[in-house]
Amino acid sequence: MRRRSTSAASPLLVVGLRNPGDQYRGTRHNVGAEVVVAAAVGTEFRRAPRKIMADVSEFSLGGVPAVAALPLTFMNESGGPVVALLKWYKTDPTGLILVHDDIDLPFGRLRFHHGRGSGGHNGVASVMRAIGSRDVWRLKIGVGRPPGRQDPADFVLRRFTERERDDVDLMVSAGAAVLHRFGEAGGEEARQAAGDASARLGIAKGDNP
Repeated sequence: MRRRSTSAASPLLVVGLRNPGDQYRGTRHNVGAEVVVAAAVGTEFRRAPRKIMADVSEFSLGGVPAVAALPLTFMNESGGPVVALLKWYKTDPTGLILVHDDIDLPFGRLRFHHGRGSGGHNGVASVMRAIGSRDVWRLKIGVGRPPGRQDPADFVLRRFTERERDDVDLMVSAGAAVLHRFGEAGGEEARQAAGDASARLGIAKGDNP
């Protein structure tokens, strides 16, 4: 699997998909943003240049220059800020990593891969439409399926429970480590690191192919 084709002068762009605002803090839909903040720990986020609707922080991802970004638009409008950031930092889409929640992945599982469709995730779909390509890296954070007949849209907007929070913190830390592994060694090593982390956490049963 390819690592990336971005030029050495261009940083990786690591985007944590989310809904902005305190009312969405700690929700399942925002766990991707938590992972990106953890990966860029020790740095300060600020408003992106040229009125781009995102908060950004420049940091080193496994020794590679990177920009962590948290869109200030709602999830289904993530594409606009991502395209603007790619243009500003002169980063090719192959140097883009989207980090987001996934209800089709069991709670506690991580999956890192390249390409494929949006899987029904509105934020991912918005980005893919905006850049005109599925050729991006993605780190999925498993939040599990909603219980019973609960609407998935309502489920992802709910906060993790107190019982879940300790496990979520472990997932966030593991996800940040996967991102740094990508910077160090590329996509195949990051994919393996995600699988290893899922097995090590042991939070949920299921495979992580």
